[in-house]
Amino acid sequence: MRKKIKLSAGLLLAVIFLLGFLAGAQGNKIVKNAEGEEAYQYLKTYSDVLDIVKKNYVDQVKDRDLIYSGIKGMVESLDPHSSFLTPDMYKDMQTETKGEFGGIGIEVTIKDGIPTVITAIEDTPAFKAGLKPADLLVKIDNKPTKNMSLVDVVKLIRGQKGKPVTLSVMREGFSFPKDFQVLRDIIQVKSVKYRMLDDKYGYIHITQFQEKTGKDLDTAVKELQKSAKGGLKGILLDLRNNPGGLLDQAVEVSDKFISDGLITYIEGRKPDEKVTFTSHKKNDYTGPLVVLVNEGSASGSEIVAGALQDTKRAIIVGTKTFGKGSVQTIIPLADGSAVRLTTAKYYTPSGRSIQADGINPDIVVENDFTRTKGEKYTPIKEKDLDKHLEGTKKPEEKSEKPPEEKKLNEKKPDEPAPGLNPDPTVKNDENDVQLVMARQILKSWDALRGK
Repeated sequence: MRKKIKLSAGLLLAVIFLLGFLAGAQGNKIVKNAEGEEAYQYLKTYSDVLDIVKKNYVDQVKDRDLIYSGIKGMVESLDPHSSFLTPDMYKDMQTETKGEFGGIGIEVTIKDGIPTVITAIEDTPAFKAGLKPADLLVKIDNKPTKNMSLVDVVKLIRGQKGKPVTLSVMREGFSFPKDFQVLRDIIQVKSVKYRMLDDKYGYIHITQFQEKTGKDLDTAVKELQKSAKGGLKGILLDLRNNPGGLLDQAVEVSDKFISDGLITYIEGRKPDEKVTFTSHKKNDYTGPLVVLVNEGSASGSEIVAGALQDTKRAIIVGTKTFGKGSVQTIIPLADGSAVRLTTAKYYTPSGRSIQADGINPDIVVENDFTRTKGEKYTPIKEKDLDKHLEGTKKPEEKSEKPPEEKKLNEKKPDEPAPGLNPDPTVKNDENDVQLVMARQILKSWDALRGK
């Protein structure tokens, strides 16, 4: 009898929990319409299945585990970026946005049922171990990962500092998977790095958009201006392999370079859900600006690149970006868990949707570093992911590429862009073709943009 009462209470909690979720963050009242009646019908099915499992499954299963699994399946079936976060996962995510978290330092997604590396964050154990974008993680500590959820993959990769994790990696050009042993660590990601390229030109690399990225960028620009002899003549902003992060910080970074106008806007399912982000009309830095992007530049990086490109504030150099143009909202729940839900898409100032398309650079410069080493590499993009959202084409969006990009695409892969020869004085960057070329483009600013 006592067992039966416990079961009923568990079922009641499950139904109340799901009804509350379906009603939404604003809902204290459930409207009884055709859609609502259908929801009730399927919730009855859910509770029936939960009851059957509780009574008949060979082993005893906790209510929490069953309900969490049900919610997880529901949310993760929507698109590649929506997910359910257990209390522990939610705490980890909050720590990650502050720039310090446990793990190995990779951004992972699921492609064709297999965990796939989007990027290895610079200066992390994964980066130093040699993991690369598009690597397939076929096993983690000898556990097959096929059809494993992203949350479960993250659980296996993260662990105690100093304890190694073995990743069995399949890579283009490999005949069979190769094991990479990576030592877990407390990942402290420095969001903004900067240095002088020479006496007059500065270099800023943003690795992620974290809580203090905007402030750190402000410091970087001021320090470069102080260090430059005779005044800072230009900045090279490197957003390559930046997987994104906090939307407000991407907007703040754009605001450092755009003195007036729209930076980006987001639109949800309803017409009245449009939110715009504009510049605060400050003049932080108004000099020449070149932005480096590649296939690992995603989300927040694409917001910045798109805003600077549309406003003609910068020349965008590199390769086409990842194409993640969706916004995820974290909705905390009463038990300490949370739902990470795709709630909107974002657009560039001119109305371009980046979702599944990405940002086309003004000047295409392929990075031939891997080719010169004899390695094969096919980048993974948002459009390659299972259940990815399609982009929304705006009326003002043009389908053809800018004339300058067309022209540069006609060159052979091993040829530099016309009139832009790599600068032999660049030290420690000889293998980074994109950086060398971007630096030359920055020095040729007046010729390319006009005084």
